Amino acid sequence: MDYGNEALVVYDSTYGNTERIAKAIAGALGGEATAVRAAEANAAALGKLELLIVASPTLGGRPTETTLSFLNSIPASSLKNVKVAAVDTRLKAKWVRIFGYAAEKIAAKLAAGGGSPAAPAGGLFRGAAPKVRWRTRSWSAPPPGPRESRSTTELASAASISSSRY
Repeated sequence: MDYGNEALVVYDSTYGNTERIAKAIAGALGGEATAVRAAEANAAALGKLELLIVASPTLGGRPTETTLSFLNSIPASSLKNVKVAAVDTRLKAKWVRIFGYAAEKIAAKLAAGGGSPAAPAGGLFRGAAPKVRWRTRSWSAPPPGPRESRSTTELASAASISSSRY
């Protein structure tokens, strides 16, 4: 499948929360933005995109196996001219911090594929999908402090996607 020159949100979801968030992000991007499950994504067709966002729940401190499989299938340097962003869904429980979060691991894989970070890796708390709001602002908003998670509104505001350009 050819994804054109617009934006793609690739996601995996265990209980449906990450799927709802991914679809909300794609809807907010407008235009030709598409949300597709990681198991159905064509990693070989990503090079023409302007923006690639990968979203996964955090399970044991990492993305799902399906998300990792997708990330590992991205050809080397195929994301050279693609802006990338990583999002995870996570619990608020303090013990989860022991293992870390999926977004940082997703971002590292996207960078290894040659992607240019469009925003710092970030997480959304479980149940955040209805609150996702995208506002026009700069992609370069400062990241949260160490081990701090962005609220849905902060992440959406930092991502700041205008319909004209990413």
